[in-house]
Amino acid sequence: MTGVDFVALQVRDLEAAAAFYEKRLGLRRNPAGPPHAVVFATEPIPFAVREPLPGVDLESVPRPGLGVALWFKTDDAQRLHDELAAAGVPILSDPVDGPFGRTFSFSDPDGYAVTVHDR
Repeated sequence: MTGVDFVALQVRDLEAAAAFYEKRLGLRRNPAGPPHAVVFATEPIPFAVREPLPGVDLESVPRPGLGVALWFKTDDAQRLHDELAAAGVPILSDPVDGPFGRTFSFSDPDGYAVTVHDR
């Protein structure tokens, strides 16, 4: 094994989740995605949202992805925080300066905790 090569979140509503990541975070769709997922052109690791796998009931968990840390890098974490907060996106932790630059966390529409940093 050489490392993480792909990350996907199972979501309740594929198009709503894809629209959130496009409109709120500025991710671009990769046109080569499969029919049950939307893959984004993120680097160095591709990121996707996808329909739940058979047997996965996202309604039965209090918060999907509990215990998993998902981090995205941006050029300006404070600006993104301010835009998300103004749009009513739940902020889980306010921006702080640390070893990864300005860092904050928010909740996506499915309840996944996402952390953003700018260094």
